[in-house]
Amino acid sequence: MSKHSALNNFGRSGNPAFRNHFDSSQTASNTSVRNPSYQNHFEANQSLSEGTMSLDGTVNKTGILLALCVGGAFFGWNAPGLALPAVIIGFVIALFTIFRPKNSPYTAPAYAAIEGVALGAITMVFEAQYPGIGIQAIGLTFGILASLLFCYKSGIIKPTENFRLMIFSATMGIALLYLISIIMSFFGNSIGFIHSNGLMGIGFSLFVVGIASLNLVLDFDFIEEGSEVGLPKYMEWYGAFSLMVTLVWLYLEILRLLAKIRSR
Repeated sequence: MSKHSALNNFGRSGNPAFRNHFDSSQTASNTSVRNPSYQNHFEANQSLSEGTMSLDGTVNKTGILLALCVGGAFFGWNAPGLALPAVIIGFVIALFTIFRPKNSPYTAPAYAAIEGVALGAITMVFEAQYPGIGIQAIGLTFGILASLLFCYKSGIIKPTENFRLMIFSATMGIALLYLISIIMSFFGNSIGFIHSNGLMGIGFSLFVVGIASLNLVLDFDFIEEGSEVGLPKYMEWYGAFSLMVTLVWLYLEILRLLAKIRSR
């Protein structure tokens, strides 16, 4: 079973997504926080006059963000030229949200809608080359989400400190590699295997998809622990935003992997 007691109720809710019942009144009394960053958020709003973070609230807000993302995707599908502007704007909004979580009730929906435009436009470009690739990527993304949620709930995958360190290090390494590749592209060079459809390129994409997938476990853990310790209500939006960022990354990496395989 999960190391968090709240997850033991996962699956018994009035919420159609996870059907979880969570007693938010219990979270306010538990201020013992293992993660220092959680304690900072808790102390930033001692009164908690607007309520505290809960699993139900975070799930509902994740649903809202997904709906906004889908709506944006329909728009982006018909306007592929908006892909690059949407990616840039979405990146700026994401950075702002990361450093200013209190604004997440406003910036998280904006991020979801803008990223939806970007994903719709990007998917349309891939779809023109490889018909059906979009629905395949969507299916795999949500299939991985459901599988890892099950593994997390059942305790098959446990987010220990070593696990966190491994995923964080791998994620930062991938980000650094992508950054170097972008910089090199300005000078007419690139790191070949990142974009290659050879065995090494496909292997790299599989590795990145794996790391992106395991980041979902960290998102689940953050959302659940934040709910248990009673973080401020706005952290529901921040938790949903964090999950959306990982899902967007995972979807794009799956799209790249499928394109590499189908181009062979």
